[in-house]
Amino acid sequence: MPISELTWVVLIGVGATVVLDLWVAVLRSLGVQTLDFALMGRWVGHTFRGSFFQPSIRKATPIPGERALGWITHYAVGIVFAGLLFSIVGRAWSQNPSPMPAVLVGLMTVFFPLFVMQPAMGSGFAASKTPAPLKNCLRSIVNHAIFGLGLYVSAVVLERVMESSP
Repeated sequence: MPISELTWVVLIGVGATVVLDLWVAVLRSLGVQTLDFALMGRWVGHTFRGSFFQPSIRKATPIPGERALGWITHYAVGIVFAGLLFSIVGRAWSQNPSPMPAVLVGLMTVFFPLFVMQPAMGSGFAASKTPAPLKNCLRSIVNHAIFGLGLYVSAVVLERVMESSP
């Protein structure tokens, strides 16, 4: 039974975000500092309260439920980015996925943290106000390439599952 386009987007987005989360878990196990999703939730919470820009998200007033809000936002964004891939390559790609479009879309999405989130959270454009801007930018680029790879892997897995279902 074929699945709807919306279901495809949600499953691919969630799958790709899980792949990214596995990558982040590996980085954390190696002692690499990664984004605390509570801080993302704090930023989103302050945005909902009308304050998009924070001088320092770490020093901003905590928001009740910020960790959960951060994780929900993280997965919602993954789904939106899967929708972006779908809008670019169309449904046909999901039936015969190839890695290049997915990785390219993943790399395109790095615009959001570098030029929207980081400035809004007080880190400057492309992490320019952090102690190691180049390292942080490269880490963002790699993370988003991994997310793009996750889009591809999720599409392959979903297509194989759909092929084997009655």
